[in-house]
Amino acid sequence: MKRRIDGVLLLDKPLEVSSNGALQMAKRLFCAAKAGHTGTLDPLASGLLPICFGEATKFSAMMLDADKTYRAVLKLGQTTATGDAEGEILERRDVALEAQQVEAALEQFRGEIRQIPPMHSALKHKGKPLYAYIRAGVEIARQERCVTIHDLVMDRFSGDELHLTVRCSKGTYVRVLAEDIGKALGCGAHLKGLVRTGIGPFDLGEAFTLDEVGKREDRDAMLLPCDVLLKQFEKLVVGEEAAQFLTSGRAVEAPAGQGVYRLYDVGNRFLGLVEAGEDGKIRPKRMMSGDFQAIYA
Repeated sequence: MKRRIDGVLLLDKPLEVSSNGALQMAKRLFCAAKAGHTGTLDPLASGLLPICFGEATKFSAMMLDADKTYRAVLKLGQTTATGDAEGEILERRDVALEAQQVEAALEQFRGEIRQIPPMHSALKHKGKPLYAYIRAGVEIARQERCVTIHDLVMDRFSGDELHLTVRCSKGTYVRVLAEDIGKALGCGAHLKGLVRTGIGPFDLGEAFTLDEVGKREDRDAMLLPCDVLLKQFEKLVVGEEAAQFLTSGRAVEAPAGQGVYRLYDVGNRFLGLVEAGEDGKIRPKRMMSGDFQAIYA
């Protein structure tokens, strides 16, 4: 039986499982009626994948804009057709580099950089993902995009393997970063391994594996409340009458500066997102529903 359940599971996605595959497994384990994730993680990558259940799915898109942190392993001296370990090796070169040379090359990739999205990606063109075109032998021209590499740390360099920690903005392709670093080093490179260790305020150390979820009888206790996805917004508390109006779709006057707020009632119950305008009124933006609204009906 499917059941109504609301909250966020921090999942440690395993290798060789798609984000949607991991989502469906988690959904079955919780017998959840509704679930979604906060952005895809390739099957060849593991790590943090927040899963949203029930009302939390309304706010999952908020994580798409969050910064991401990864542990990446680059294989130097080899380029592949896909930019990662899954693709056919296109070229091999000898690697004769010192750590100082690698560090000097990394410096040009810190801060704001430009990337060309890879053809082997889910980015869409005319409603179809780019990987569908490449499978048909068609290459689509892609525009460069601006992304930000907040941190790029060399954790280890040995022979032809380079281990990096990368904290980057949304839209960053780490496999493209690996290829571009390889070009800058003059030997070529591809992404050999990738683990996502952070999304916004969440850390992989807080996450559970699918095996851990499956073994827990009290697995509902693993869920975080829906509003953990919205900590970037200031908290706003309103009285019962204002809560009643807002949950029924009406605006109210409130002493709040312009912007988006997390809304709570005096009992600290999370009600949703509201937006304050120039006219001194706050209006519903994305509200919790069902039992939450029934309280104020």
